[in-house]
Amino acid sequence: MKIDALHQLFLDCTSICTDTRKVKNNCLFFALSGEKFNGNTFANEALTKGAKYAIIDDAKFKTSDNTILVENSLKTLQELATYHREYLGLKIIALTGSNGKTTTKELINVVLSKKYNTTATVGNLNNHIGVPLTLLSMDKNTEIGIVEMGANHKKEIALLCNIAKPDYGYITNFGKAHLEGFGGIEGVIKGKSEMYDYLISNNKLIFYNAEDTIQEEKLIDYNSKVGFSNNNTTDYNYTLLDINPFVTFKTEDIVIKSNLIGAYNFTNLCAASTIGRHFEVTLNQIQTAVKDYTPTNNRSQIINQGSNSIILDAYNANPSSMDVALKNFSIQDTKNKIAILGDMFELGDSAPEEHQNIVNLLSFLDIDKVILVGENFYTTNTENSNLEKYKSFEDFKNNYKTIKDSALLIKGSRGMALERILELL
Repeated sequence: MKIDALHQLFLDCTSICTDTRKVKNNCLFFALSGEKFNGNTFANEALTKGAKYAIIDDAKFKTSDNTILVENSLKTLQELATYHREYLGLKIIALTGSNGKTTTKELINVVLSKKYNTTATVGNLNNHIGVPLTLLSMDKNTEIGIVEMGANHKKEIALLCNIAKPDYGYITNFGKAHLEGFGGIEGVIKGKSEMYDYLISNNKLIFYNAEDTIQEEKLIDYNSKVGFSNNNTTDYNYTLLDINPFVTFKTEDIVIKSNLIGAYNFTNLCAASTIGRHFEVTLNQIQTAVKDYTPTNNRSQIINQGSNSIILDAYNANPSSMDVALKNFSIQDTKNKIAILGDMFELGDSAPEEHQNIVNLLSFLDIDKVILVGENFYTTNTENSNLEKYKSFEDFKNNYKTIKDSALLIKGSRGMALERILELL
């Protein structure tokens, strides 16, 4: 079936589904296969549960006219997403980076929503499946689409850009994330810069942080760009006023107060404000959007639980994000600061060194007590008397002593699931 004909079938359906547990009446089901399962085996179940059509790529599972055979279900999903994106003809803003992608995406969305009908990536649907699903969730009411792109190896951002075909792009930063897949920090820079490669080759507009020397150098000879900084040399300029406890900043004569912690979120706020201003959202509208935004999903969430004040930043962690989170926590004006840190994953051969670097950093920070959880942190050399180590979460749980009247930072990679600590507290 040609992609234009498939698109007509898609328009007659209510939604896209790839999981039979989430099938809705009249949805279009795509049988996607993984390393441990064959999605085609679920096609008939999807139809039985109410799917209008099922896309398969194995002929022996074709049971009716509602089962549509294609050469490759995943590739067809991606091609359909691109076709739909071009059919709608809307503006697409893409963003990637090592840290802050999701928070920045959400900030851009709340800012632009003050003036436009927007559709943005939900949660972390930012990979080769998530990006197509995001595009296919857009409709004729969508004026601007905001697409987050994640990657853990080279050529992935290039693929996602070719699927989404963005008109605008922004890279939050280049940090020590997914070092194993990228092959080191140089690989990270090259992989994330694939977004620049796409945007520059197609003469699209790039938003950039002029305080980031890597971004500045890579875009020095490119003219279609909009920059921001904390001085008067770029298109938009911002001044950080306070970070204790939340980020407050100023641009022109407008003071903007947020519910976000850490100087690192100042950059994310500046990016969202810059993109909003480029699209003619007023500063007063931006001020309201930022004031009303509260982070969720274990990303720098502020939680008051009993006598404890908690920064829950357990969605993910890498050396770069761990470094800035700890430095920010150490300067908070509060008593009895306790950091509970979980292992950082996907670092490959760099894991021992990067975990040791974090432990070494802790010696210079104003944090009263540190609890390290995970095999990587457990093998580090530690000399601090205020530091405890546990090989696993279960070890920590079994030895847990009540924590009261404290300020806590909880941070670790997703696989550590440190939000479980809330139950103990």
